[in-house]
Order: sequence, then C-alpha cells, then structure tokens
Amino acid sequence: MKHLLTVLLVGLLLPLARAQTPGPALTAFSSATGMQPPQPWRVVGVPGGKIPLTTYALVELDGRKVLRVEADKSYGNLVHDLSAAVPEDGLRLRWRWRLDEALRGADLRRREGDDSALKVCALFDMPLSGIGLIERNLLRLARAASGEKLPSATLCYVWDSTLAPGTLLANAYTARVRFIVLDSGEQRLGQWVTHSRDLGADFRRAFGEESNGVPPLQAVLVGADADNTGGRSLGHVGDVTLSP
Repeated sequence: MKHLLTVLLVGLLLPLARAQTPGPALTAFSSATGMQPPQPWRVVGVPGGKIPLTTYALVELDGRKVLRVEADKSYGNLVHDLSAAVPEDGLRLRWRWRLDEALRGADLRRREGDDSALKVCALFDMPLSGIGLIERNLLRLARAASGEKLPSATLCYVWDSTLAPGTLLANAYTARVRFIVLDSGEQRLGQWVTHSRDLGADFRRAFGEESNGVPPLQAVLVGADADNTGGRSLGHVGDVTLSP
C-alpha cells in the first residue's frame, strides 16, 4: 500500500540546479545498445524493496526499438532526472504508447484501485508557499527523510481502465500527484497512440489554484503499477521527447 510519504519518497531523487537554456534533452529509448534502458534512465521502487519492481526492457517491435513495460503486482518508475531544473513554460512533451494487456480492477478514485497500466509523468519544483500547511509539512518531512528535494507537484498522463479521456483528478493518497486521463479502456489494445502535450497549459489546469506560474521541470518518468489491485498489465512506450 502506497501511503503519502511513500508516494513522495518513491525515488524521485532530483537535482537542484537551474538550467541556463530551455529544451532539456531526454535520452531516447531507441538509442539503447542492449535490453536495458539507456542512462540516465533508472528504475526506482518503493523504499525497503517490499514491493516487486515493475520491469522495463528494450525490445524490437514493428521494426523499431521501444520500451516494454510490464507490471505484475508491482510498483516502480523509470525516472529520467534532468541535468538541471529548467523553466518549463512553452515546452511540449511528446511520446507514443501501446497497451497490449489492460489492467483490470484499477480505479484511480480509490486507494485500493490506485494503479495505472501506463503513465508518463512530469515532475515540477513548485514553491511551497502555495501548498496547504499539512501537505507542506509532510513534504518537508519526506525531504528530510530522503535527504533530497523531492518534487512538490507531479503531473501524470495515464492510460486508464475506465475513466473518460480528459478526466483530471488527484492521486488518492496525495494531492501532490495529479492525473490526466489520455486513453481509456481496451478498444485500442495493440494500437500505437501518439500524444503531444503542452506542459504549461496542463500544469495550469492541474495545479493553477496553487501556483501563479509554471515552475521549473525537474524530471520525467515512465511507469506502470499494479501493487494495489494485485493485477497485471503490459504495454510499450516509444521515445519520449521535450521540445519548444
């Protein structure tokens, strides 16, 4: 079970410096020479290792090298820290994904269903002044326990089981994580779906009541989890890019 501190501590170990120029580069999955995701992509799980890790591997599919994402009663994110936090406003996040085996029983509105078959997330360094006192103190505790400046706002795009595309909701454990549903259900199983998102616009929609502007972007992650439902899912993700 992922409680609030676990969500905040799940390996989002991020750098603190600010970049001088926009347009941070994400290492392409297709550049990998073997089956392991290329550095600096790294798998991060729940502290303590009590929950199995979601597995990530590079495979050839439809003539191209892509990331295979398999969750089986597991949790774990594939995180790409940026070389520095950068002003995010004006950036677009692009990727394509394909769901091959849907996750049954997921329901992001409930803690016991808080799992996703596929997700791509952007992590932001939002000023704490806009966060409520209780969540602000919990985040400070988590940062002190980890020794890292964990993100204060995480926006996740998800392929959900039932919620309609366009749905926006907070994580069942913490409002520091919010979801936007892009694809839903099983009608497009086995089909590639391409997305291009305006991160600034989506951040304002998800966190606008807490922030006057768009804060620096610290990291991007790809993931899937099935630890709360005890289920299984399988999907694939192509190269993820950031561009003006």
